[in-house]
Amino acid sequence: MTQGLPPKDNHGHTAADGDHEFTADEVEALVREYDSESNFRNLVGPTAILVTIASVALSLFHVYTAGFGLLNEVMHRTIHLSFVMGLIFLVFPRKRAAPTTRLWVESGLFAAFYLYILYGLAGSLTGGTLKTVFIAVMLFLIALTLPFNRKGADPEKVAIRDWIFAAAGAGFSAYLSILFKYIFIENVGNPPEAAYMMGFLAIIMTLEATRRTMGPTLAWIGVFCLIYALAGPYLPGIMAHRGYSITRIINHLFIGTEGIYGVAVGVVATYVFHFVLFGILAQMSGLGQLFIDLATIIAGRASGGSAKVSVVSSGFFGMISGSPIANTVTTGAFTIPLMKKSGFSGRFAGAVEASASCGGQITPPIMGASAFVMTEMLGVPYNELILIAIVPAAFHYIAILLMVHLEAKKLGLTGLSKDKIPQFGAVLARSWHLFVPLGVMVALLLMQYTPFLAAFWGIILTIVFSYVPLLMRAFGNTTMDTSTVLTPPRLVRGFEDGAKFALAIGAACACVGFLLGMTTLTGLGFKFSAAVVELAHDVAGFAIGLDFTGLLSENGLALFFGLIFVAIACIIMGAGIPTTPTYIILASIAAPALTEFGVPLIATHFFVFYFGVLADVTPPVALAAYAAAGLARAEPMTTGTTAFRLSMGKALVPFMFIYAPSLLFVNFTWLEFITALLSGLMGVVALSAAYIGWFRRPLVLWEKLALTVAGLLLISTHFATISIGALIVLAILARPVNAQPGTA
Repeated sequence: MTQGLPPKDNHGHTAADGDHEFTADEVEALVREYDSESNFRNLVGPTAILVTIASVALSLFHVYTAGFGLLNEVMHRTIHLSFVMGLIFLVFPRKRAAPTTRLWVESGLFAAFYLYILYGLAGSLTGGTLKTVFIAVMLFLIALTLPFNRKGADPEKVAIRDWIFAAAGAGFSAYLSILFKYIFIENVGNPPEAAYMMGFLAIIMTLEATRRTMGPTLAWIGVFCLIYALAGPYLPGIMAHRGYSITRIINHLFIGTEGIYGVAVGVVATYVFHFVLFGILAQMSGLGQLFIDLATIIAGRASGGSAKVSVVSSGFFGMISGSPIANTVTTGAFTIPLMKKSGFSGRFAGAVEASASCGGQITPPIMGASAFVMTEMLGVPYNELILIAIVPAAFHYIAILLMVHLEAKKLGLTGLSKDKIPQFGAVLARSWHLFVPLGVMVALLLMQYTPFLAAFWGIILTIVFSYVPLLMRAFGNTTMDTSTVLTPPRLVRGFEDGAKFALAIGAACACVGFLLGMTTLTGLGFKFSAAVVELAHDVAGFAIGLDFTGLLSENGLALFFGLIFVAIACIIMGAGIPTTPTYIILASIAAPALTEFGVPLIATHFFVFYFGVLADVTPPVALAAYAAAGLARAEPMTTGTTAFRLSMGKALVPFMFIYAPSLLFVNFTWLEFITALLSGLMGVVALSAAYIGWFRRPLVLWEKLALTVAGLLLISTHFATISIGALIVLAILARPVNAQPGTA
């Protein structure tokens, strides 16, 4: 989700005082450029009215069902997806630029795939007028997926093609909603031919909606999964399977809850949507400014206070945000100019904001709504899950704050001046009412109420308590901001924005259903696991052959290389895909590979989740870092590289809790927990000092290299290895401040 426009400071500006104040339009442009989930059309006229009505209806449907009871899962998901698919083609422009050769090739390949599926399906249908009409309509629809353009066409305007796609996108789910009793009760296991026709339509429109909202990457993953299901008998070795017919594939994907309407769409329709809407309304009611004020009070006075404010406020935002990119731009519009004015480079300022914003996705209690998805997939109670998530998230923020502190000391920077730091009493007096909805929601979650019921009360109380400033103004209190009241027009805007910001993730999760469906049909996850295990053992066997010390074991090396391979796969698959669908993909495909090495299930899920989130700050597709670079006027690639280094806590801690699961309170022992905690903290200190090149004094190259090696050694669980790493760190960092850097 996004938080909308940036919060204003106490002087009414949209960004902090710095080398540049960003206007709302500049921030919106950056969000649209880097965050495909927010690339909305600027609609006007009757189309805008229709979209507003449909969006508000979708939000009200979810608010009502959250508070008064969900429908059966198929009906609930089909109604949700009918609105989502219909709105996508009206809300999102078809493209950002004129068709290119690359776009023609991409669209041509998709069209060829559709034609192949249509050819196979047509052969299994009986003859007659319906079949002829179906083929003709599908050929026309496939032709529309090609990037033909009228000369001078404005992508911001809704074309006839968009209306056709909107009707087709809404139609395939509406078909199941309307004929639910006939298909799922009266003729269960024997669907009519029309259901297969609508299933083919669902494949086309899901892939096209995903391409339009997320770009081609995730859509190609969906295509690959379908091709894999078709081509099983022709594949080599471990990846081969018996193969499935097109009708069997369509039946598995479309009819039931194994494919498009599977767990991915289910968690969006029952969990994620509600927290997207809550985040939008909470932001509109002033929660964003409250987070920044609190962060400034907590961290503003410390050395490099502006950057520490960025870390803390972005962590607050990120807990209820499902979009690291939008979170980066929203808070970064305020914090990045402030950091630059304080003396940090644009590259470092942008990297701090991007890394901290992505860290919010792993931070309890909300974790960008991913906590609820993990609860669903792991079967672990919510209150246990957020307890498990505390220590790993703490390592991430300790690493960022430590590097910010060392950089500030290196540059000789101080904290914010007293006049820049708000008074806690004043903040509490004008914003106390904003704590109530968030507090009640978290309390309900901890009391084991369902997430959607907790979100329902969070939404209702946010609306109700937004009127407190208006009430207080009537009693003579003029310190509270009445512009944050969710009046009926602003509430309609909030419901509309909440629905819009949930559209892209809805399409993405429908496409993820292709992967989930083909995984259950073909055993793809187990085959991927077997391939990773086999490759890891092969590489480990080669490494053992080079070990002249005899200290290494093949099983230990196989686990290490398995972790490396899975981490790389997670970063690649997570590039440019929202957090929730990324986690669902990785939990289905990559996590089983680690369980083959005997890793606890919770640890495998956290491992793939962390590296999936890390993709947003990992070049070459570090979208959050690139968005921050746009705000910082810095070079994108170097900003991305810096953000990745600042996120080293997020990159290292998964290895720590794989080797020491006590950090996740799994197979818990106090000795392992304390040892891993202390060695991990020392490792973070060593690596932070090595990266910044400063610890009470400048560090030279050999010291940086030694600290890097020592920091990695401290990640181990072996006492001898930890001892060696600790001695190296102490020998370097405990040296007198006035010692010559290059001397022993």
